[in-house]
Amino acid sequence: MPDILSLGECMVEFFAEEPLAEARHVRKAFAGDALNLLAAASRLGSSCGFLSRVGNDPFQPFLLNGWESLGIDTSHVKRVEGRNGIYFISIHGRGEREFTYYRAGSAPSTMTPEDLDPDYIAQARVLHISGITQAISETARATALAAARIANEKYVCVSFDPNFRPALWSAAEARAAAEELLPHVDIALPSGPEESEQLFGLASAAETADYLRGFGAYAVAVKQGDAGVHLSTEDGTQAVPALTVPHVVDTTGAGDAFNGAFLHGLVEYMPAQAAAQLGVVMAGLKVRGRGAIASLPSREEVNRAMRSGRTDTGGGR
Repeated sequence: MPDILSLGECMVEFFAEEPLAEARHVRKAFAGDALNLLAAASRLGSSCGFLSRVGNDPFQPFLLNGWESLGIDTSHVKRVEGRNGIYFISIHGRGEREFTYYRAGSAPSTMTPEDLDPDYIAQARVLHISGITQAISETARATALAAARIANEKYVCVSFDPNFRPALWSAAEARAAAEELLPHVDIALPSGPEESEQLFGLASAAETADYLRGFGAYAVAVKQGDAGVHLSTEDGTQAVPALTVPHVVDTTGAGDAFNGAFLHGLVEYMPAQAAAQLGVVMAGLKVRGRGAIASLPSREEVNRAMRSGRTDTGGGR
């Protein structure tokens, strides 16, 4: 049975090197924060399972086969009537990215608490929930809360990344949903300073960590891009520097890569600081290439970087 479960959506991605109006060719992939995290953890050796819905449109085999090729268990992905979400990434001007989403009414947004299998959740070590999962629909939000409650009842650790997206809902709505879930959360994985300031009105990583620990989380890792990670646990606080890389190509999914590696480390009984160091290495190596999943480093690359001690300098993301 999987050690790490993640509840949420995964979308079909089309990438163009120029504005969509001018593009003659696009590349197909898939991504979504809940799935990206599992891809990173699986790459490092964790057993992972996805909790979601997938529509029966022509992309269904592509998605299911792709997830399974990453070593992710899809036995509890519900196959339903409907379509899967799609988004486009195009490059403008000086490398600026434009995102165009077609996700409203997608199969994952129709998930309900009845989709959940308590026995499956009970076998896991960690259940991860994203703020994006809460945002895509009222039923998805209810499913996230129900999953967290089941995990609490079954003594399964709950991980939460608020992952606030203003295009999906207001800060007030996102904060209400977060505060609804936080009493059930053991590990919080927010980003700062912009996200935490928008969502919680807190400018510093230390304030954010203290606020989230106040709900009962025993570990909070505040991701700060180039500034590294502020880690707060029952043992105190530590600053975990980011990993320096010569050239940043694409930061998409870097936070998800950190989350997956951090949870993998905890599942492997690493101390929280060592797990956070593993996370910044995974995220730093990931940004060298394009794509949230395609650019994930191998387990061997991550291990080499950890052995070389490259986490003690700033830079990267």
